Amino acid sequence: MEAGEGKERFQKQRQVLIFFVLLGIARAGSEPRHYPVAEEMESGSFVANLLKDLGLEVDELAARGPRVVSKGKKVRLHFDRQTGDLLLDEKLDREELCGPTEPCVLPFQVLLENPLEFFQAELRIRDINDHSPVFLDKEIILKISEKSTPPGTVIPLGNAEDLDVERNSLQNYTIAPNSHFHVLTRSRRDGKKYPELVLDKTLDREEQPELSLTITALDGGSPPRSGTVQIHILVLDINDNAPEFTQSLYEVQVLENSPLNSVIVTVSASDLDTGNFGTISYAFFHVSEEIRKTFQLNPITGDIQLVKYLNFEAINTYEVDIEAKDGGGLLGKSTVIVQVVDVNDNPPELTLSSITSPIPENSPDTVVAVFSVSDLDSGDNGRMMCSIENDLPFLLKSSVENFYTLVSQGALDRESRAEYNITITVTDLGTPRLKTQHNITVLVSDVNDNAPAFTQTSYTLFVRENNSPALHIGGVSATDRDAGANAQVTYSLLPPQDPHLPLASLVSINADNGQLFALRALDYEALQALEFRVGATDRGSPALSSQALVRVLVLDANDNSPFVLYPLQNGSAPCTELVPRAAEPGYLVSKVVAVDGDSGQNAWLSYQLLKATEPGLFGVWAHNGEVRTARLLSERDAAKHRLLVLVKDNGEPPLSASVTLHVLLVDGFSQPYLPLPEAAAEPAQADPLTVYLVIALASVSSLFLFSVLAFVAVRLCRRGRAASLGGCSVPEGHFPGHLVDVGGTGTLSQSYQYEVCLMGGSGTSDFKFLKPILPNGLVQDAEQN
Repeated sequence: MEAGEGKERFQKQRQVLIFFVLLGIARAGSEPRHYPVAEEMESGSFVANLLKDLGLEVDELAARGPRVVSKGKKVRLHFDRQTGDLLLDEKLDREELCGPTEPCVLPFQVLLENPLEFFQAELRIRDINDHSPVFLDKEIILKISEKSTPPGTVIPLGNAEDLDVERNSLQNYTIAPNSHFHVLTRSRRDGKKYPELVLDKTLDREEQPELSLTITALDGGSPPRSGTVQIHILVLDINDNAPEFTQSLYEVQVLENSPLNSVIVTVSASDLDTGNFGTISYAFFHVSEEIRKTFQLNPITGDIQLVKYLNFEAINTYEVDIEAKDGGGLLGKSTVIVQVVDVNDNPPELTLSSITSPIPENSPDTVVAVFSVSDLDSGDNGRMMCSIENDLPFLLKSSVENFYTLVSQGALDRESRAEYNITITVTDLGTPRLKTQHNITVLVSDVNDNAPAFTQTSYTLFVRENNSPALHIGGVSATDRDAGANAQVTYSLLPPQDPHLPLASLVSINADNGQLFALRALDYEALQALEFRVGATDRGSPALSSQALVRVLVLDANDNSPFVLYPLQNGSAPCTELVPRAAEPGYLVSKVVAVDGDSGQNAWLSYQLLKATEPGLFGVWAHNGEVRTARLLSERDAAKHRLLVLVKDNGEPPLSASVTLHVLLVDGFSQPYLPLPEAAAEPAQADPLTVYLVIALASVSSLFLFSVLAFVAVRLCRRGRAASLGGCSVPEGHFPGHLVDVGGTGTLSQSYQYEVCLMGGSGTSDFKFLKPILPNGLVQDAEQN
């Protein structure tokens, strides 16, 4: 049986395929039948009876096996084989099936079997007005200036959409009756219609700031369907309205202990204008500085905040004028009355009537301050007591009601403490207790009760001689424990104990800082030390003073060259030293005597033989200046010798002087010595001091020399008479018999004495050694020879 059913199903499929082939060939040239049907008809609705069109009877219909087929689309029809009626299988929506295409045609075929035959037909869906026009925007907002937009201005609007076609589609636009606009319906090339809004009357924003219009889109159906859109017109404003406050007078009560930044009231104003012209800012209007310090106004929100603590006892009412200004500069005004509500929050108050500061030291029971206390509260809250610290030398005394005096106890010493910070505490008896503290600074003025005191009792200063004038050599310093003018110290030089000391021409002192200056160059050789006293005096009344000793020590500088005392170099005939040719080595020829005005190592002298006629014959001792023979003399040695001796000190840099000695070698003292004309000293210039010193020395030496020569002459004569050699006598005329260096600084020392005899009747004079007194060493050498 299953094999038979499968075979039968295969045969039916083949018949259907053949049917479509034959249908396409047989019906290619025939017109299909049209069956109209309205959209949105219920499922099962009657479309048409196909018996007549198919040419069949009712009893033949079942045998032919009719059925409806369609190409490429879902079959939406049902064929009743019993009656031949074509019925809707579902509700049809023309807009869904065909969209805007008109006419809307759905082709289908009726398939007949036994024999195979098909019937071609079309289902024409007729549009019904089942869609209303729809605007894309639910609301359209337009901004139109009340003055700048003239009547007749056209404003295009967006069109509405209607899915229906032909007469059921959108036909025109209407507007609700109004006095400002009408609407025009315009068509585009594609047939769609759009509205245009035309201004009929100038807008006035103050009369009507906003307009709401309703545009209606109507189709041509019966009955017609419509769609609406709301047109919201904002009339742009010009600034022709001033802000207005909601209240012309605001009254508010605020506790005086309200916290800072708390909002006490909010003012509000409105402006009929819009945009910037309707933007309102708030500000104080000609208020006092106290109000500006106490309150702060938010320019945007109108909040008035407290920025300073209120005090009912000081100000209990504030009248604050507020202005509201729009963006165009128009103003509105309102007044805010702030009533301050009192609370018990007042601490005691101290009022200082007078204060004496500074007060002089050493003055007991001095009134320092007079003050009064008060408390704005009442009862125990207004009762007060005063006190100060216990460790201060001051006392509070009560006088009349609520008045006190602050007095000092005992004498004050500024040098111990110059300033007192006194805290006066006033406390009420309320609960909780409130107190007030007042600080008073009391300065103790100075009394000149301290003399200046030098940092040292004596000062030792050093200055090198030949200093430049006005040279700063040091300073003294004194301090005074007092203050102000009493501590201003003035320095001065006190009269010296030695009235002959020209102190004022030597030293000066800066009266302000005690710096000492040497007024002129000091000379160590003239003044080696200087002592004087310096006074320090304050400027108090009476002035107090003190003294200090200043010792100035002049330091030596190497500013004096050695000065040769012997041999003299004064431009006269040179002194010639006689040396016997029989002199032994080490024989003392002469001694160069020199002095140096400096001191210390600057006065240490050394001697040096710079030049000699015959080097090696004579030598100079470096430390004492003695010129001695260095070897035995011979006949070949020249008779005349010239020695140049250098005298040098030990300063830095060293200074020096030179002297020339003339030495004559003789065989004996039988012939008189005559000065050599060629050995005359060259004229030399000397300073006046040197000339005076040489003259004085020469005078004294001459006087002494003459006395010695006279004494020697007398002795020689006496010895000549008694001597066996009677031929020797003292000739007439004055001629010294003995040459003696008494001072030890001349040419020869006292160890040598010579006797001179002149042979009478001879044309020449001879020197003769008689009794030489030699040093011990030389005597021994002579005896050995």
